[in-house]
Amino acid sequence: MTKKKNEFRPNDFVVYPAHGVGKIVSIEEQEVAGFKLELFVISFEKDKMTLRVPTQKATEAGLRALSSPDVVAHAMKTLKGKAKVKKAMWSRRAQEYEQKINSGDLIAIAEVVRDLHRADDQREQSYSERQLYEAALERLTREIAAALGNDETQAAREIDQVLVGRAAA
Repeated sequence: MTKKKNEFRPNDFVVYPAHGVGKIVSIEEQEVAGFKLELFVISFEKDKMTLRVPTQKATEAGLRALSSPDVVAHAMKTLKGKAKVKKAMWSRRAQEYEQKINSGDLIAIAEVVRDLHRADDQREQSYSERQLYEAALERLTREIAAALGNDETQAAREIDQVLVGRAAA
C-alpha cells in the first residue's frame, strides 16, 4: 500500500473553512487513543490559535490551497455586482450569510461582502449585520492578500476601492 503524499507542506498557506487563512507550521505525529495520527499543525496568527487537523481528514474537513489568481479576479468581479438582498427574515438571511462565510468558498464570501456593504449615505446596519460583514470582509481580505502575495492593507484598499466604486456607479 502506497501512502498518499500530502499536498500541503510546512510554510504553505491554506484555507480552513471555519477559520480562514492559516499557515502550516509543521506536520507531526501524535498518538491518540492508541492510534498514530499524522497531523497538520496550522497556525492562525491573527486569531492567536493553532489547529491540528489529521492529514487523512484534511480534504474532508475542507482544507484547501489558497485561491488561484483567476478565483481572486472572479471574487473581485463579484464585489462589483449589484447587492442581492432577499426579502426573507433577517434571522434566515443571517444564517445563510454565516454558512457562506464558513464554507471557505471565496466567491460565496465575496457575495456576503457585496450584499452587506453599506455606502456612507445608506441606512445604518444592525449590530449583527455589521458583525457578519466584518467577518466576511476579513476572510476575503486575508485570502486575497495571501493569494496575491500582498499585505492585508493593500488588499483591503483594493477591495474598498471596488466597493466604493460600485456605490458611486
